[in-house]
Amino acid sequence: MAATDNHTQAVHDGDGMDLDDLLPQIGEFGRYQKLLLWLVCLPACVPCGFCAFNQLFMADTPDHWCWVDDLADLPTHTRQRLAIPAEIDFNSTFNKCSRYAVNWTELLVHQDPEELTPNSSWPTEPCYQGWEYNTTLISSSIVIDFDLVCNHAIYPTIGLAALNTGGPVGVYVFGLLSDRIGRRFSFFICLATMLLGSFLTALARDFWSWAAFRLVVGLTIPAIYQIPFIIALELVGPNYRSFVTVMTCLFYTLGMVLLSGVTYLVRDWVLLAWVTSAPFLLYFVYWWYLPESPRWLLAKGRLEEGYKILETLAKVNNKEMPSSFKLKLKQRMMLQRTRSELSRLKKGPGVSALCRTPNMRLKTTLITLNWFANETVYVGLSYYGPSLGSDQYLSFLLSALVEIPSYLACWVIMDRWGRRWPLCIAMILSGVSCIVTVLLPDDAVETTLILYLFSKFAISASFLIIYPFAGELYPTQLRGIGIGASAYISGLGLILIPFITYLGMEMLVLPLVIMGVVSVLGGLSGLRLPETLHHRLPQTVEEGEEFGKDWTCAECLRCVPERPSSVIGSYEDLCEKDAFEMHPHSTKDTRTAPQESTSLERAVQKPQNRSSKLVRQSSTMETPLDSSGVMQMTYWF
Repeated sequence: MAATDNHTQAVHDGDGMDLDDLLPQIGEFGRYQKLLLWLVCLPACVPCGFCAFNQLFMADTPDHWCWVDDLADLPTHTRQRLAIPAEIDFNSTFNKCSRYAVNWTELLVHQDPEELTPNSSWPTEPCYQGWEYNTTLISSSIVIDFDLVCNHAIYPTIGLAALNTGGPVGVYVFGLLSDRIGRRFSFFICLATMLLGSFLTALARDFWSWAAFRLVVGLTIPAIYQIPFIIALELVGPNYRSFVTVMTCLFYTLGMVLLSGVTYLVRDWVLLAWVTSAPFLLYFVYWWYLPESPRWLLAKGRLEEGYKILETLAKVNNKEMPSSFKLKLKQRMMLQRTRSELSRLKKGPGVSALCRTPNMRLKTTLITLNWFANETVYVGLSYYGPSLGSDQYLSFLLSALVEIPSYLACWVIMDRWGRRWPLCIAMILSGVSCIVTVLLPDDAVETTLILYLFSKFAISASFLIIYPFAGELYPTQLRGIGIGASAYISGLGLILIPFITYLGMEMLVLPLVIMGVVSVLGGLSGLRLPETLHHRLPQTVEEGEEFGKDWTCAECLRCVPERPSSVIGSYEDLCEKDAFEMHPHSTKDTRTAPQESTSLERAVQKPQNRSSKLVRQSSTMETPLDSSGVMQMTYWF
């Protein structure tokens, strides 16, 4: 018995400190983290906003009509009036895919073109000589260069689906690389892949090669911003991870805002492909400034490299490394290796555990449905922005700008009024705003745009909630698998959404109505999920089955979450397994722990200043740590 107690105490002593214990002493968000965040990690999020949406403007479709060789010498308006059938009357729009099949040489021999009046009874034929395009607003697009109109009008949609097809594949591949060879190398491989695909896009001379190169670009979206995001999360303390999460979303949106200005100035698709990618060659300068994640280095047993980065961090923050940390770190790494070997012998729960029991099966289904609806509608509305209003560039700019207040509002609301109701209300309001556009007259362009912007505001807020909410609902043992499964299934919506927006060519508001219905259904599905704010989160599969099992309609109608008498902080819940491993004794034992551990805990639990509460809040808007203390990117998808 004594030997067992001695072994337990040795484990406790050797496992008494990890990075989350150390960061309050060397700086949770000091000068080092601020420089890294503002100068490296956040700017690295901008390319994703560029490359995810520049394709919308590369594939811009201008007004067009059939080209007639016999009338090439006539002015444009005369050619159009004579050769192209009018859709309604001679003062309305002209047909885009057919022309009059007459002998123009014979007709124009005897009559002046300006005096000739076309006859609506003349036979028509397809545009076998090609098309003529209105280049007043844009000088070139893939639609113009590759004649992607009429029978080929769906081709730009196929190209957008190709871009989105690469996303799930790329996130898995780069996530695997990030977890195996490190965040730093993976980021530069991802950056090189994105630039290669973008440069080849500009050099494409036919549609199918262009679509293939867009697929290459799609492999890096959204991995290109997730990797620096993970590095930033792993270098800041737990009290600042929600702040990093929100700022990452804002800089992603900044990329969209800047893109609207670039596309307004650059109306040639080849030049646009170069302008929205070539400047990011400068990001290779980060090779000398972007550090490897010390968490990843320590998890891989590369103690000297990890310790050197932490020493630099402490020095820049004007702090001193605890003299005992290096020794304790080595002891912890040896202990973790032993645990890793034991964990290999003990097989953990698999994907089937998500659906094995009734409550987990229901929660998994509802989370996945909600995530599918949320991601589909968010991306779909982002794609559809340029189609609304009289100015596509202004519409896209406004659709990006409304995301900024939505993220800030969500940041404040979700840690006060919970996750479930803000998520559900935001999705339902977004859906209703889309659906009511079908009741508006065709000429109510401004009203339609206003409803669209409100819908985008609401769905953007819910988009920020869904990931942490899902992470809190899945138990620790299934969190990575659950989030990965839900995200992969919801990724199917990104492949489908271009085809939904394509329906807007026939009826402008039809895609909005479809996305509205999807959003409302997704929001309603979330009402059955249990609230997680102020609740101890499940750790094991068994706890996951019990969590929310006693759900009632009264809980569904409760807007403000109840605060249980005993609440464990969100961050501690997500990492509770590590916390128990670090402090295997009971609460009473912890109070009688050595003075060094007690003072460290007091530093971690130091009350927050009200003026910086938002920045320093501990929230589950962060990536859960695994048993080794590192954030697994492959857990995300």
